[in-house]
Amino acid sequence: MLTDTRNSRYAKLCGTGGKDVRWTNGFWRDAVASCAKSMVPQLEHMFEAKEISHVVENFRICAGEAEGDFDGTFFGDGDFYKWMESELYSAVLLKDPERFQRLRAYISLIGKAQQPDGYLSTKQIIAAMHGESARNKDINEFEVYNMGHLFTSACLYKRMTGEDSFLDIARKAAGYLANLYDQAEKTGNVQTAVCPSHYMGLIELYRTTGDESYLELAEKSIRLRDSVVDGMDDNQDRIPLKEHKKIIGHAVRATYLYAGVADLYAEKGDPDYLRVLHDVWHNMVSTKMYITGGIGALYNGTSPYGNFFKDQKIHQAFGYEYQLPNVTAYNETCASIGLVMWAYRMFLVEPRAEYMDILERAMLNTNLAAVSLDGKRYFYENMLRRAKKLEYELIWPLTRSEYILSYCCPPNLARVIMESAEYAYAVSEDSVYTGMYGENQAHFHLANGADFVMTQTTDYPYDGNIRLQISDIKKDGPVTLMLRIPGWAERAEVTCHGRTETYGKESAGSYLPVALSSLEDAEIVLSIPMKTRNTIANPMVEEDTAQIAIERGPLVFCMEQPDVETESLDQIWLDPSAEYQLRFEQIDGRRIGVLETTAFQRKIWNGNPETDPEGASNLYRTLPKAEFEPVDARMVPYFAWDNRGVGEMRIWMPYRTR
Repeated sequence: MLTDTRNSRYAKLCGTGGKDVRWTNGFWRDAVASCAKSMVPQLEHMFEAKEISHVVENFRICAGEAEGDFDGTFFGDGDFYKWMESELYSAVLLKDPERFQRLRAYISLIGKAQQPDGYLSTKQIIAAMHGESARNKDINEFEVYNMGHLFTSACLYKRMTGEDSFLDIARKAAGYLANLYDQAEKTGNVQTAVCPSHYMGLIELYRTTGDESYLELAEKSIRLRDSVVDGMDDNQDRIPLKEHKKIIGHAVRATYLYAGVADLYAEKGDPDYLRVLHDVWHNMVSTKMYITGGIGALYNGTSPYGNFFKDQKIHQAFGYEYQLPNVTAYNETCASIGLVMWAYRMFLVEPRAEYMDILERAMLNTNLAAVSLDGKRYFYENMLRRAKKLEYELIWPLTRSEYILSYCCPPNLARVIMESAEYAYAVSEDSVYTGMYGENQAHFHLANGADFVMTQTTDYPYDGNIRLQISDIKKDGPVTLMLRIPGWAERAEVTCHGRTETYGKESAGSYLPVALSSLEDAEIVLSIPMKTRNTIANPMVEEDTAQIAIERGPLVFCMEQPDVETESLDQIWLDPSAEYQLRFEQIDGRRIGVLETTAFQRKIWNGNPETDPEGASNLYRTLPKAEFEPVDARMVPYFAWDNRGVGEMRIWMPYRTR
């Protein structure tokens, strides 16, 4: 279970366990199978290789099993713990005893590397072995971040295997943190850990062990943020937490922070924290989130709300409202994953379809776009347009890379894909809420005693027909099935026991209850027609003016160079009244739904500035006359782009009417 809110007083729902639900066929089964068989082993090779990451070697040096100096990133320990989650779920899914055996060996190695006082961060341990004192000197060395991911991974390992070995290591490390925060509170020398994974991790330790000291420590660590001297918008600690109204700063740090605060609210119920969560969430989804669910638009920016005469440069910044460039969109994958973790926790606290809609948007679009279809190459950043030519060089590559220097995203992505089936449902005492749709089978044992299996059959996200069949009833209901109607739906039909109810646009973005007095012979069919949508952006999003994006169901589509005969995608205009036909193709061995249509090609310029009579390469020019002619075109889901060679790509396209 990703986060165990079964006993959380202020959470209305809890998740399903990792062993209780699995994707059985179709879209998500393919993604998970690729991850387990390709991504996860490749990542293990990367962590094992001294010449690539040096991560496992760092643990071996700390454990006395090898000699040498620290190498690699400061946050490599935490990335390895994330990978261990993906390996754990792979071992369970594939029923692979060798994977379990390797995990146990890694846990033993980590335990040997841990210091007697519980401290566990390899860079600093190796420095101490060379006579240097390096602990707690610089928050950007990610010591607490590493421990936070240790906590979460150890809790999941305990829940999935029942074994205490990893949890014992985590509890010792939490003891070290308790002493660290006690000292900080006494001395007033408080620092805010970057990318604060430990808020979520400590609360999971409390939920897993029942030891309230971990909850108290999480609450203290969040409260002490307000004591930081000369805080930064980059870390969201310039102003007290309860004064936060807009989302600012480093996108990963923000999403980790607010996910942790949502966890704390689920346990403590502080209404001021809930108000903060509502305010920053609304600011993000209304003004600072891409159509793909990507967030953190700017590689570097300044705080829009701080003192411009003070150093407020921010990495991976949210920027101003509506500041959403396409070519230079940063959108770190970890930020989108952080958004998923935050949205999920908000959903458990408040079962609103909006949270699951955003979670699904981020998962299906940005997160899956961050890895190639063969599971071997990655984007750290997730741009929305790849231009034919740039007059400047971006800091990041324009195509996916097998190994990227800052390797936090691939293992984070692997774990969120391997754990994705747990986003399919959540439950209350007598209700089952649908989350991300996909073909699956789940075993439910509700607090009211109902015990049954539910099988979901669907070709979602390409088709909106979803069949839910109940079987293997060990104890009958009553049960209420809560069906999510996505915000994009124009209408929906629900059929149960031969009776069909039709719902209009007013049902979009809500949950429809289906009350089942008995589970015997229960079959529910939800039908949500999927029409292609022409989406426009708020006029304040300057880069998307006079352009449309094509969406169908939960998927965002894009056009790539192979999808149309043209010198440049800049010459292609869409027709808002055009029809789109869904077809299926094999791209890199995966079944991908593509949209075929007729677009316009603008005949004015041959794409060569040296022979361009119209001056199309000029910064400003007189509006030229242009002719348009029909051209066959297609669009692919954004998650499937960059799998057919390097060329142009656009989501937002100019449009004209006939």
